[in-house]
Amino acid sequence: MIEVFAAVLSQRRLAIIVVLLMTLGWVVYLISTARKTYEPGNELEVAPNRKQYYADDVMEGPRLTRYLWWSFVTMAILAVGLPAYWLREPFRQEGAGFDRGTQYFHDQAVKRGKELFETAPGDPPTPREPHFGCEACHGKEGVGGVASYSISDPLNPDAPVTQVQWAAPALNTVMLRFRPEEVRTIIVYGRPNTPMPPWGVEGGGPMNDQQVEDLIEYLKEIALPVDQVKADNLARFGLDGQQLFEGFCARCHTQGFSYGEPGVPGGGAYGPSLAGGATLRQFPNIATHVEWVTDTAAFGKAYGTRGISKGAMPFFGNELTAEQIQAIVDYERGLP
Repeated sequence: MIEVFAAVLSQRRLAIIVVLLMTLGWVVYLISTARKTYEPGNELEVAPNRKQYYADDVMEGPRLTRYLWWSFVTMAILAVGLPAYWLREPFRQEGAGFDRGTQYFHDQAVKRGKELFETAPGDPPTPREPHFGCEACHGKEGVGGVASYSISDPLNPDAPVTQVQWAAPALNTVMLRFRPEEVRTIIVYGRPNTPMPPWGVEGGGPMNDQQVEDLIEYLKEIALPVDQVKADNLARFGLDGQQLFEGFCARCHTQGFSYGEPGVPGGGAYGPSLAGGATLRQFPNIATHVEWVTDTAAFGKAYGTRGISKGAMPFFGNELTAEQIQAIVDYERGLP
């Protein structure tokens, strides 16, 4: 990092020198051309338009040649100096790599993303220091939390709205189960019928593209190591298929599970129903079912029986062992 800051400071120092030289040149020019005051009556001797100027042979001879040479020198500096300055730029970037030059910009993106994720202390945030408060629902550093949410009954519009406490998922593992483009889609468009609102401008939210990218970089930064996550989940859930399903699948596939009012296990909610033989019809081959839970498929890619991925299904190969995924698959395939 020392080399990075040294490089940045040297570029800034060079820019400051150029600006100072340009400023000094303008000051000298203004001083040299400033209008002077003279005593009344001596205009014939001192007025510039009254003075005898250069003869034609001088103007179009030595004087013109001198200025042409100065123009040539200036053009040579621009034509040779600037390309020479930028000639090493690709090599500087290539040599810097992620550990030096690129790391600086990565750190700045992470810093901005952290500010976006945090809740602003005290007064409301300023436009230069926005805080969108992701941690209010997802917990400090993305450890998970709860969010208040109002639920209405679509079958009974006149029924009073129910206020629930919705379990917000941990985000220090979100980059382990979603691809970056999938996380981007979630941030931009939100999760309809959940407390997760759209945050990107395209989805109707306040975040511009740069802020979304900064937030993703921060989520990458706080992501827990894969080995640690697998070990913790193995110790917590073991190989119990039902507990694993409830810990990783039910929030999407069981209605009401996220706010403590679970309906039919695997009966469908944000995700499709897995009950009543739906899983067996989608994945008649158990190997394709295991593959889907482990890695899913990128947006628009095929899976199972004529399935087309929408990029909404997380994959769990980075969070669970192969034996745990097999236990989930066995449980899902046995749902009544």
